[in-house]
Amino acid sequence: MEILEYTSNAGIIKTQRKIFSMLILSFLGGVYIAFASEGSTMAAYNLLANADTYGLGKVLAGAVFGTGLMLIVLAGGELFTGNSLIIVSVLDRKVRVRAMLLNWLLVYIGNFLGSLCIAVMMYKSGLFNSSNGLLGGMTIKIASYKTALPFHSAFFLGIMCNWLVCLAVWVSYGTADTAGKALTIFFIICLFITSGFEHSIANMYYITAGIFAKQNPQWLAMSQVPADQIADLNWLNFTVKNLVPVTLGNIIGGSCMVGVLYWLSREFQNKRNPDKNGSQIINDRV
Repeated sequence: MEILEYTSNAGIIKTQRKIFSMLILSFLGGVYIAFASEGSTMAAYNLLANADTYGLGKVLAGAVFGTGLMLIVLAGGELFTGNSLIIVSVLDRKVRVRAMLLNWLLVYIGNFLGSLCIAVMMYKSGLFNSSNGLLGGMTIKIASYKTALPFHSAFFLGIMCNWLVCLAVWVSYGTADTAGKALTIFFIICLFITSGFEHSIANMYYITAGIFAKQNPQWLAMSQVPADQIADLNWLNFTVKNLVPVTLGNIIGGSCMVGVLYWLSREFQNKRNPDKNGSQIINDRV
């Protein structure tokens, strides 16, 4: 499988980057996802505020959000969720587990710093005043919903999210031209956002922006979120009730449901099709 081999070799490159270089690219990756997050909210907040148009709002948000992964793949950047696919390099014994875990940690930190940067800028920019503060209210509402999710819900939503995100990365590896990569990413990421799944790096923007926005009385009133849920929208719940379960789900969704399954498919194919010399045939066609 050509994509599997490409993914395996890409993992080597990712884990061999210098730490400072990795942090810079990770910061940019977080920035790009945060731009996609705020842009998708800006595009759809009026529709999301109405129950009759909520589904349409999710579709519109999904159409905008794909720009984030496009920028990472085409302009260059490191994304924690996409780097779940480094597991393929580990299984091929090209990368050590320690190197993979170090990459995940550094990229996760860099992604958070990039997301936080855009959340602060959005809060300070005044854009949350759009529609008399309705955008600020929707920002708070989205963040409050995410921190109120039960642990198991956030976990499974995280699995399904990164299953699709890593499939988008996987398919983009199989296309050679810019248009092909953009098109494949667009539809798959649109599906993930429309479905309402949970992405740990996107949530680093959504929830931090909501925590900042709730400090504004006008935006808080526009959110129409109950006081007890507003109280639960804090840094502790952001970490424990959302980031932890969603991150764990993202790791399983990307590494196990995409990387491991495709790797096992190749291994089982090789074992079942020995050639005349006793060696194994590698099916290099997708």
